[in-house]
Order: sequence, then structure tokens, then C-alpha cells
Amino acid sequence: MDHVAIMNPRLKLVDKILSGEKKIESRWSKNKSAPWGKVSAGDKIYFKDAGKPVTAMAEVENVKELTDMNKAIEIFGSDEWATGKNYCVLVFLKRPEWVVPFRINKKGFGSAAAWLCVESIAKIRVQ
Repeated sequence: MDHVAIMNPRLKLVDKILSGEKKIESRWSKNKSAPWGKVSAGDKIYFKDAGKPVTAMAEVENVKELTDMNKAIEIFGSDEWATGKNYCVLVFLKRPEWVVPFRINKKGFGSAAAWLCVESIAKIRVQ
């Protein structure tokens, strides 16, 4: 399965993934929402800053889904995102690489969706 993770451009997270500085993508939520239950080792995640094209890709090495926020904080190393959250998905990344930039069509995912799950990136890739 392929995924698109939409990132906050002010935090420069896509650059940190590409440099190897950021090795875990975390998603914290009040409810079980994507990528909870939808991402697995071997999947590909494409990364884009909000409002920009996709510019990076990495393979999923491992996934931890946690409901114990103290354990999630212990593994992740920060409690910055945990306040008021009940669920945490930690996605361990490997082999990050730059990709030739391309746009996607988010129709059907909702305007505020920050994680998209698709059978193949080709289905939402705009030529």
C-alpha cells in the first residue's frame, strides 16, 4: 500500500526525513484515524509539505500503534504532540529518497486530511 503524509512546511520535516535526521513519523490523535490500522512494514510513504507537491518517499521499516501515551512518549522521545491524544502511530522509516516533484489529487479524502492511504500512488498522482 502507498501513503501520502502531508507535513507542516514551517517545521521543515521533509528536509529532516531526507537528511536522515528524522527517522520516525508520528501521528497522534484523539480517535483512531489514518494511519492507525492502515500502515505496515514494506509500505511506501510519500511526503509533501502542505500546499506543495510530493518531494520525498521512504519505506516503512516498522510500525507501533500505541494507546499508552506514556509509552509512546518514551519511544518517540517527546511529549510535544501527546496532550489530549488517545492514540499514537509511530512509523519507523528507512531508505528516504528525493523524488521528482509531482502533485496529487486529494478529492474524496477531505480537505483537512493529513494522511492518505491508497492502493497505488498512481491512482492519485496528477500528470
